[in-house]
Formats: sequence, structure tokens, C-alpha cells
Amino acid sequence: MNKLLRVVWLCAVFTSTAWALEPFVVKDIRVEGLQRIAAGTLFNYLPLKVGDTLDEARSQEAIRALFKTGFFKDVRLERDGEVLVVIVDERPAIASIKFFGNKDIDTETLTKALKGQGLAEGEVFDRALLDKIEQELKRQYFSRGKYAVKVTTTAMPLERNRMAVTIDISEGRAARIKEINIVGNQAFPDEDLLDEFQLTTPTLISFYTDSDQYSKQKLSADLETLRSFYLDRGYINFNIDSTQVSITPDKQDIYITINVTEGDVFTVKETRLAGELVVPEEDIAKLIEVEKGGVFSRKAATESSARITERLGEEGYAFANVNIIPDIIQADKQVGLTFFVDPGKRVYVRRINFAGNTKTRDEVLRREMRQVEGGWISTEKVKRSRARLEKLGYFEEVNVETPAVPGTADQVDANFTVVEKPSGNLLAGLGFSQSQGIIFNTSVSQENFLGSGKRVNFAFNNSDVNTTYSFGYTNPYYTLDGVSRGFSLFSRKTDADEANIAQYTTDTLGGFVNFGIPVTEFDSVQLGLGYENIDIKTGTETPAEFRNFLAANDTGFDAVKLSAGWAHDTRDRAVFATQGVLQNFSAELGAPGGNMQYYKASYRHQWLRPLGKRWGIMLNGDVGYGDGYGDTTELPFFENFYSGGPRSVRGFKENSLGPRSASTGRPLGGNMRLVGNAELIFPTPFVKDSKSVRLSGFLDAGGVFSNQTGYDSGGFRYSTGVSGQWLSPLGALTVSIAVPLNDKGTDETQIFQFTFGAPF
Repeated sequence: MNKLLRVVWLCAVFTSTAWALEPFVVKDIRVEGLQRIAAGTLFNYLPLKVGDTLDEARSQEAIRALFKTGFFKDVRLERDGEVLVVIVDERPAIASIKFFGNKDIDTETLTKALKGQGLAEGEVFDRALLDKIEQELKRQYFSRGKYAVKVTTTAMPLERNRMAVTIDISEGRAARIKEINIVGNQAFPDEDLLDEFQLTTPTLISFYTDSDQYSKQKLSADLETLRSFYLDRGYINFNIDSTQVSITPDKQDIYITINVTEGDVFTVKETRLAGELVVPEEDIAKLIEVEKGGVFSRKAATESSARITERLGEEGYAFANVNIIPDIIQADKQVGLTFFVDPGKRVYVRRINFAGNTKTRDEVLRREMRQVEGGWISTEKVKRSRARLEKLGYFEEVNVETPAVPGTADQVDANFTVVEKPSGNLLAGLGFSQSQGIIFNTSVSQENFLGSGKRVNFAFNNSDVNTTYSFGYTNPYYTLDGVSRGFSLFSRKTDADEANIAQYTTDTLGGFVNFGIPVTEFDSVQLGLGYENIDIKTGTETPAEFRNFLAANDTGFDAVKLSAGWAHDTRDRAVFATQGVLQNFSAELGAPGGNMQYYKASYRHQWLRPLGKRWGIMLNGDVGYGDGYGDTTELPFFENFYSGGPRSVRGFKENSLGPRSASTGRPLGGNMRLVGNAELIFPTPFVKDSKSVRLSGFLDAGGVFSNQTGYDSGGFRYSTGVSGQWLSPLGALTVSIAVPLNDKGTDETQIFQFTFGAPF
């Protein structure tokens, strides 16, 4: 093809030479042979215009310029009197590109890959490019381990000098990894090293995970993981000498051999700080986790560097660099580490800007800011500001950028971009709980009323146990300091018999006013005042203990309730948290002035820590105590604590633990509850995105006690099992399979338990 172009070009040059020996002034230019390309486009590339004198040199220059565009297969210049005639033969254009047979790589990805090679709809067609395209597509599939792929390209001419390109792909089966061998390792067995790899030989679940399908990118990542494994354990001189990847003749099986040299274990001789220490040296030294005399760890060193950088960022040095300079002493097998600090310039925040909040007012976002305009930038405060916006629940996405202000060296803007989501909900739901039966609920709520950040809701819930109507309103910023105020009105009818408690019903009408007072960034105090009117109805099977209480008091109660609480929450998220601490303390008092005088207090503690990337541990504790005072001799039975079931001790029926009635044998509840559980969170098989699914193994313990029966450690019940939670589009589904460990003859066990559409 290139030879043909040269011949055409030379012929054109020689042809032009015949008349170019007699230069002439171009009075007009005429173009012939154009089909698809506009004449104006040709004139843009033609280095000649009317009035120019055309000679041999100018004609050769014009022909070269038009050939260089790639639009034409042939270019000739002819003279018709004083008119220059440009005769061209266009290359065809690509009208369409169609793929057939591609399953592993979607059409969009393939189209982008070909566009990078110059093959795209609207581009000039070059048949020589098809061979190159076949190689590019094979490269794409080779990177995914499909070495048996076959690619066939065809080009069909269309009218108006266009071409239709068809690409047929036979992907074939991905090559499977038959063996992975590591040669040269002495300190660690192959099994320990291969456990760190993404790539594996075939396993029971590799048909789903594709971990046994070879990928060059995955192998590169695994080699880096292997290198990190050794460097984090002191092997500074560790080296991957070579890597061989071989494939069987049928292109179905892959053999990988990795040759390594481990070297010796190095210890840390000393750590030093150098550079410009704008933060007190003792503060920085505390951030270095590398210990003198300990085994060197690259991970510990880099994490120490990151902590120092973050600490400098809190002081306004947003562009600080902390470089680790090693001093390796080969003879002593030691390494000295110098952390060289380059803080850069201290940076101010000129302005905080918001974008994307089409409904929510700027002031609602601005009051969540912990970074202030005109002050030093703090990377921690910027991150905290973003986290507070995310916790509002008004936005699907929150992003922040801190670009430098043009023309300045020490100023940035903090630009927060949000994506609004609907804050109003009209919901109707159906759920099921083994303790409450079928649950029907409907609610109208507006979490961000008129963009003001205020919350308004009305709800109706109906189940075998509860029928509730409620209305609530909350202003989260009743004062500028962030004190919230809310009030609620409700009507609730409860059938305790359906909740596996006892035969009685309560009709409650009440209202509350609540205040929330922020104390620190993670702590708040709640205060509340409310009134409840409670009417009790009993039946023939109501326990004698409950009837005796009503006989000594009344079947109708007016309660003035005072409440107080404290909350401390450092979790990374409210649902499916992976780390942090949640503590809640709440106290409730049936105050003098009503005919129901009592007090209740409860404390809940939750602790979470990640174990690697996909594992975690969660510990929960729940303690509650209450009693009567004044004219009320004991805690009213309808305020009792209960335990057992999906939300406390799984494997036992809901509300079934603790003292039982001597007359009916039904659970009575008690005025003291102790519950604890430990959960090991583990990866969910077959689910790559676990944001809405969580599996765990658990150990539960708990019991309920009363003043009459007293505390007895023998009253505790234990269970173990596995639990699954799924945040489905239709509601939350919780399933547990638990085995009671010390159930007694009177206990009601329930190995399989689930709830759907109910909160958990």
C-alpha cells in the first residue's frame, strides 16, 4: 500500500512538472472527485489560493499537504487555462462498526479500545488498519486470560463511498491456572504466601469468583502483594528474580513459576526526624510506630509517614510531604529511618462553595461545616465536614475539592458538590416478624422540609401486636449552636398476648417534647418531657402478678414522663458500620404529678473493629434497670424489660426469657435486663458488593430478672449460630439460625428466626 502511494505521488509530481515548468497565476481553483468531504475542508488544507503563482515547488507542496490529511487515495493537479483543477479520489469513511460474539468484554469497552487505534465511526477507513485492530482485540482478551480467542474482521462497501465494518469474535474459554509455584522461599511455606494472592488454582467457588482465571493485571498485583508481605516482615533485600507464565498447546491451562530471593531479616537501628518541624517534635515522634530494635516493616513506616502528613494537614499544611530516607547497614542487618518533613506553605481557605444543592438551602449545608472561611485549612475538619453532610441523609453523593486560588501560593477554596436525592417519602409497606406477625405500615415524611433541614412525618403502623398513629416534627437547629427541638403525638394500642408476653392490652395516648444538645463533635445530650394516658384491659388468662398490681393501683394511668440521655457515636456509618464505638445511656422518670411513679435506665455499648479488608468483629452490651418509687411499689408490668429473640438472645422465642407466672406459665419480664453478644463478621460468598448484605457468626448471652426472683446467674441463657442481614429494596430482612447452649425444660426455643420489613 505504501509503495502504491509513493508511485501515485511520484506520478503526480512528474505530471505537474510537465506544465509546472511554465509557472502561471491561479485565477480560480476547481475541485473534482469529492463525494463526502466538503470542498471547504479541502481548501483548509490546500496551501494555495487564488492569485498565487503556481510553480513546480508549490505544486509538490500542495500534493504533499493533501496526501498528509489521509483523506485521499489519489491526488492530481491539472491546468485548465488559468484555472487550477484539483482531482482527488477519496478514501471511504467508516459508516458503522458492529461486534458479534463478545460476552466477556462489553461493546462499549471494545469501541473505546478501537477508537484509540483510529478505528471509529466517521473516521477514514484504512484496510491496513484491520490487521492492527485484530491484534488489539486479541490483546484485550489475552489480558483476561482468553488465549484461544479468534477475531475475524470484514469490511463491506456501501453507497456514498462508505464502509460497514463487522467484527466477529469467538472468545473461547479462559485459560485456568493449573499450578502456581514459588521457588526460593525458605522462611514461609507456599501455602502462607499463596493465601495472599488473588489468583488461585481451581477451588469450589472459583467458578463464581474467577480466581483461577489468569490475568496479567492480577498477577502484577499479586507480585506486589508478595513483595509487601516480605518487606513488612523485615526482608529489605527481598527480590522477585523472575516470573514465568507458560500455557499448554491447547491454550487451556496456565502454569506460573515465581523465583524469589528472600534475603535476611533487618531490624530498626534508629528513627530520626529531619527537615522543617513546624509541629513540636515530641508530637510528631508519637506518630511514628516503628520501634527501635524491632523488625523493619515498610507498612509501619509508610503509615507513620501518612500520620505525620495528616497531622501537618490539621495545622494548615495541606501540601506537606514526608519522605522516608533509609540507611541500610548490610553488615549489621540493620536499617536507620529518617523521616524528612517538608511542610510546604501554610494554606488558608479563602471561600467555601456549594454546588448541586438545588433544593437544600446553603445555610443548611454551611452550618455543618467544621472548616471555617479565612482560617487555616485542616484536612481533618474538611473530612469531618463532608462526613456531616453525608449523615444528613439528604444527598446521594458528597464530594469535596480544595483547588488553589489562581495567582496565590497560600490560598485554596473548599468546593463541596452534592447530588440531591428525594427527601420526601410516601411509603406503604408490608412485612413479617415471627413475634409481631404481618406488619402493615404507611408513612408520609419529609426529612428536608422545603429545603430547611427540618423533619416532618406522619406514620401508621399495624401488626398483630401494635397499632400506632404518630406525628412528629423536629428542628435540628432550633438554636444556632445546634440544639435540636422536636415534638411528637401518638396513639398506640398494644396486644401483649400476641407478643408472647401475657394476656392484656394497653391503649396509650401521648405526646413528647424533646431537646438534643451537642456537647462535642461525637457526643450529645437529650432531654425530654412527655405525657401519657394509659388504659389497661385484662383477660381471663392475665397472670395473677399483673392483676395484683392493677388491684393495688388502677387500670388507668396518667404519667408525666421526664427523660434524659447521652449518646457517643464514632462509627463510620449508621448502618453496617465497620469500625467505631456507639454508646447510649437513657433514663426515664414517671414524675410526681401522675399516678404512675417509676424510673428506668438503660445503657447500650457497641464496639466495632475491622479485621483486614472484609472481616470484622462487633461486641454489644445492653443493661437495663427500673423500679417504682413513692406510691408505686414496683416497676409497672407494662414497662418491664424482656429478652429473647432476634434482637437479644437468638435461638429463644421473642420475649420468652426470665421469670414466668406461677398461674399461667407465661413470661412476666422483669425490672433488670442483661444482654451481650459477640459477632464475627465475615465475607459474603458470591457477593462482590457487600454494602447491603452482611453475614456473621455470633455468641449471645442474656437474661431478665426481677426483685421478686432476685438475680441468679443461672438465669442467663446462651446461644450460638449464624446471622444474615439484607437491606433489600422492599425492606430489611434478618435471618438467624441459632443453637441454644443451655436451654431448660420451660424455655421456648426457636432455632430459625427471621424478620422482614421491620427495623433491626
